[in-house]
Amino acid sequence: MIGRGVGDFNKQQVGDNEFQRLCFVLHSPDQEIVGGILGETYWDWLYIYLLWVKEELRGRGHGHHLLTIAEQEARQRGAKNAYLDTFSFQTPDFFLKHGYQAFGELEKFPSGHQRYFLKKAALKQAWC
Repeated sequence: MIGRGVGDFNKQQVGDNEFQRLCFVLHSPDQEIVGGILGETYWDWLYIYLLWVKEELRGRGHGHHLLTIAEQEARQRGAKNAYLDTFSFQTPDFFLKHGYQAFGELEKFPSGHQRYFLKKAALKQAWC
C-alpha cells in the first residue's frame, strides 16, 4: 500500500517510469552459474543492483562483458545514464575504470569501510 501510494504520487509528478528489471547470467561449460549482473531501468536510467563473478574467474574480462551487455540493453531501453553503489572492500576501481564517477560516500559503512555511490553519464555504444 505504501509503495503503491509513493508510486502513484511519483507518476503524477513525472509520468510513468517504465520500470523493467535486467538480468544477465554467466554460465560455465557445465551450466554452473559463475557470474551475473542484476539491475533495473527506469526514468532513462540504469541502476546496477549487483554484479558478481566467481572469485577464481575474476580478472578474465567476465565482469567487463556483463557490464557492457547490461549497459547496451539499458541503452536499447532508452537509458542515458547509469548509477550504482559499492563498498570499499568490493571493487570500486573496476567501475571507475569503466567510466563511472563517484558522487557520494558514506564513511564507516560498515565500520572500517566506505560505501560509494557512482554514476556514469551518457551511456555510449560499446562492443563486447
